[in-house]
Formats: sequence, C-alpha cells, structure tokens
Amino acid sequence: MIDPRTALDAVGQLPDAEIDIAEAALQLARIDAPDADWQAARRHLSGLAREAVALAGGVPEDDIATRAGVLALLISARHGYAGAMEDYDNPRNANLIHVIARRRGLPVALGVIWLHAARAAGWAAHGIDFPGHFLLALEGATPAVLDVFAGGTPLGTSALRRLLKAVEGPQAELRSGLLAPMSERAVLLRLQNNIKLRRLGAGDVTGALSCTEDMLRFAPDAAGLWREAGLLNQRLDQVAAALRCYERFLLLVPQGEVATHTRTTVEQLRSRLN
Repeated sequence: MIDPRTALDAVGQLPDAEIDIAEAALQLARIDAPDADWQAARRHLSGLAREAVALAGGVPEDDIATRAGVLALLISARHGYAGAMEDYDNPRNANLIHVIARRRGLPVALGVIWLHAARAAGWAAHGIDFPGHFLLALEGATPAVLDVFAGGTPLGTSALRRLLKAVEGPQAELRSGLLAPMSERAVLLRLQNNIKLRRLGAGDVTGALSCTEDMLRFAPDAAGLWREAGLLNQRLDQVAAALRCYERFLLLVPQGEVATHTRTTVEQLRSRLN
C-alpha cells in the first residue's frame, strides 16, 4: 500500500496531461480521512470507468449533447450523485472518499467524478474555474458547458450571465477568459483549497498548513502556495520553516511588489534567528 503523500510527490513530477485526476484526489482524501474506506472508493471509480466505456459505444462521434446526456444518466441518474445543498460547507463535501460514499459533494469534487467518467469514455473534457462555481466543459465542434452541481445541466450564454451576476453582482458581464480550461493541477488545487479555507475558518492553522503542504506536493511550482505556507508557518512562530517557504517563493517570483514585500519579511525573520 503506497503512502498517499509519497503518491502525491510522484504526481508532482508528472506533466499535467499525465495526471490521473481521480487517483490524485483519492490520495488527498486518504490523507484527510485516514480511517475511511479508500479501497471501496477506488473500486467504485473503476466500476464507473467501465460503465462509461460501455455507454460510450453507442454515441455518435462528436455528438456533445448526447455525451452530456450519457454522463448525466450514468453519474446523476444511475449512481445518484448530486450537489450537497443541505450541508454545503461540510468538509466531507471536498473529500472524494466521502463524496463517493454519500453521493454528495461540492461542484469541484463532483467535477472530478465527471472528468474521470468522461475520460474513461474517451471524451475530451476540462474544468472551468468560473467565479464562485466550478463548471465542466465537454470539448468538441460545439462544446457544452455543464453545471455538475445541478446534475450536469447545460448552461448557455444567458444562464452563464445569470450565474456570474449572482456571484459578482448585477453589473457583472461575461468577459474574456471566464471559460478558460483549467489544468489538472488547478482542479485539484481548487478541490483542496476548500478544505484549507474551512480549516482556517475553524481556527485550525496547523491543519491549514498541513493541507497547503500537501498541495505543494503535487503542485511544487505553485508560487502563491509557497508564500501562503510561509505566512502560516509565521503565524505558528515556525521561523525557520517560514524562511524556507518564502525563499522558495522568491526563487519562483523574484520580481514585483509581492517579492519586494516578501524580501522585507525574510530580512525581519532572519534578524530573529541571529
């Protein structure tokens, strides 16, 4: 049985396109819930992939609407996955093992399930980092944007505009870049960010730092996370660890206003060690 953190370290060395997003999310869930039945969750993911392959056989090539319907049939209708509306802020909704067991989750956690099934079927798909709400896109000549939290509901321009206004206010309008594809790492980072923020909200700085460190295992070049890790270590008065994180950040981002501020912080912390 491979240690989940060792597995995440290996993911951190992979090109983004080679990351098995469901497997990586499963390893993160094992760390978050070490006593949960992760092997049952893995068996479910394997079964879901086999079902997706079987269903994909009768879908006409590049029929994106039918693909969306097949995925909704498989994930929402057959297996009962749905958005966690009643207890949205429950940390279990961002843990893939618990999401599989309960069939309820946050948009990005459900998105991992949908991406897993789509790719098993051989269909190109990617996440969308929409403001306040993760979405999924099925790629093709006529792409489809789906709200997986709502069972895979297709979203046209009007629906996307309404969703944006609900998050950013009545003056918000659709703009370039809102539907840009997310990388695999970006999806996983958004998933784990939910856990980190909930830990911070509960005053668990040590837990938030641990979550951040695990995120850096599979995204070692995420400069902002190194700075966050430095700030969290600093809050815990772990000066040497904070310095290591800040120095890594500065290697990745050597210039700019944030870099200048970070260098000042580094000098102050070093003076405390002298």
